This record gives sequence, C-alpha cells and structure tokens, in this order.
Amino acid sequence: MVSEQVYVALMHYPCYNKTGAVVTTAITNLDLHDIARVSKTFNLGGYFVVNPQPAQRELAGKILSHWTSGYGSEYNPNRGEALSVVKVVPELEDAISAIEAVSGARPKIIATAARQGGGVASFSEMRELIKEGPHLILFGTGWGLTDEFLSVCDYRLEPVAGLAGYNHLPVRSAVAIILDRLLGYR
Repeated sequence: MVSEQVYVALMHYPCYNKTGAVVTTAITNLDLHDIARVSKTFNLGGYFVVNPQPAQRELAGKILSHWTSGYGSEYNPNRGEALSVVKVVPELEDAISAIEAVSGARPKIIATAARQGGGVASFSEMRELIKEGPHLILFGTGWGLTDEFLSVCDYRLEPVAGLAGYNHLPVRSAVAIILDRLLGYR
C-alpha cells in the first residue's frame, strides 16, 4: 500500500519566526495529537517530530508516555493508538535513518511551504511520484522552513491555496489537507 511508504515530519528547526529570524520552535500538544491522528487515519509509515532542543523532546516524551502507557492509555485508548506512530528525534537525519532501516531505501524528501516558490510539484504530480519507494513529507512550524533548507529537498510541493488572501494555516490543518490531496480517495 502506498500510504505505508509515506512518512511525515514536523520540523521545528530551521524555521522562520514572524520577524524572519531563524529559530527553533516549540513542540505543542495539539500538533502531537492531531498530526498523529491524521497519520494513523491515512495509515502512514510514521510521524516524526524533529526538534534539536533536549527539553522540548523530553516534554514531548512525557506527553506521549501519558497517552501510550500512562493513565491516558486507559482513559482514551484511541488517542494512545494514534500517538503510537510518533517518534521524537533531534535531527532530520535521524528520521531518514529510521525510514531507511525499515524500508531499505533512503526516502525522497518532499518539502511543504505556504510561500510560493519555484520548481514546485503539483498535488497530481506528487500523487504519482509517491507510488515509488519511501517518501518523507516535511512540514514547517512557526513561519515556515527556511528558504535555504527548502532548496536542498528533493521536491517542493505546491502550497495549499486559500480563497481570501490570508495564508497562515495551522500546520495540523495543512497536514490533513495535503494528505487528503495526496492519499485520499479520488
């Protein structure tokens, strides 16, 4: 099945903040839960949370533990099932290595961004490309992944276009929309 060879990563670095500075953004409880639920719904190979800050990874570990093996696992087993697909890692290369270990191949890296840019693949083009081998779709936080980082990815997916000129979706909404466009029933 194609979806099992698709992975997502929520990147907390290198991201822009609202002033354009390159920062590491904070892990949020909502992003952990909601993207895990979307990942499980679309039967992805996994969901990686990439953050170089040890304190942030520790926080994510506590949240995940509560829902996968603590009291939360008894209170809401569905949430624990969804969160079981999450792996928290310090660097993107750790996610890539984990995928290689499972699939036997290095995944193609697909970057997403709300900003327009050159050389983007359409959703229909990407639907065809992901049929071959493993792919890792990167989602940025804050005000998005840096241009320099985007330029070294294998592909860049076209942005999700809204209707009102406002272009700042919550990342968990962007993940759901993009996965539906790539993997949903047509």
